[in-house]
Amino acid sequence: MRHLATGERIGHLLSHPAFKGFAPLILPWDGRGYDPEMRLDQIASLLPYHSEVKPDVVVAGLNRMIEDLAAGHQVFFDIYSEEEKRSDPSKARAGLFFFRGPPDASFAMIAPGGGFAYVGSVHEGFPYANEINACGYNAFVVRYRAGAGGLVATEDMAAALSFVFHNARKLGISTEGYSLWGSSAGARMAASIGSRGVAAFGGDRIDGPTTVVMAYTARAPVEPATFAVVGKDDGIASPATMRRRIDALRRTGTSVEYLEYPRVGHGFGTGAGTSAQGWIAAACEFWKKSMPRPDGKVAP
Repeated sequence: MRHLATGERIGHLLSHPAFKGFAPLILPWDGRGYDPEMRLDQIASLLPYHSEVKPDVVVAGLNRMIEDLAAGHQVFFDIYSEEEKRSDPSKARAGLFFFRGPPDASFAMIAPGGGFAYVGSVHEGFPYANEINACGYNAFVVRYRAGAGGLVATEDMAAALSFVFHNARKLGISTEGYSLWGSSAGARMAASIGSRGVAAFGGDRIDGPTTVVMAYTARAPVEPATFAVVGKDDGIASPATMRRRIDALRRTGTSVEYLEYPRVGHGFGTGAGTSAQGWIAAACEFWKKSMPRPDGKVAP
């Protein structure tokens, strides 16, 4: 299957044979038509709450899915049954993208942001997954229902985690020591599940995450080890507020790493080409150190 290029049109993405059956769920908005003539290097205009959107990074994530599909691997999974979707048709707008890492490695579940109005997977979902794979882990990007509020979105994330645990053997992954990642609104989802558990949002009674990784949100979980990042110029997620909440989290004894990056604002994604470049690799290192060892202890 042919790769996409940054100068190609949105229409080429939507009609690409690799994405048949789920192409609209790659893009941010629910219930909105797209100009098929818009070029992929203009995709930032679809992400009003985001910054530093790099077309080459976006397209690399899309092409990675094309490569996996060409190799015979399933990339997109429904997280709700046909019966559930008949009962609530909005659930057809939710699903899960799988970026394969090494067999039997642990996994990260990623919730992109978008103010619960849209889902920024192309900027802070698929590119994150690519980098997490490079760290030696599997990665999933949850496509939750946009425009329905934070509770519905978090319920979709809980359903996605239940799906992964139920199908772990088929997917070829380990569920030990998994992590939750989220950016902005997505970080609120990850923090909520990290604090209250999957079952609190309608999912199965399964183990909680070892680590929560949060980008640019002032919400903080109360139990798992927490890695948090923000840009010093963020006008939405105040670094001062994040600092106070992270300090409060440290006082509970939670393992925390917190980083602020100069000259970047809200929604910087992977940080490619900015002072935040490399933060995902740093978060992976923190996650690795937070994983329990076979003797049940945490790595020093």
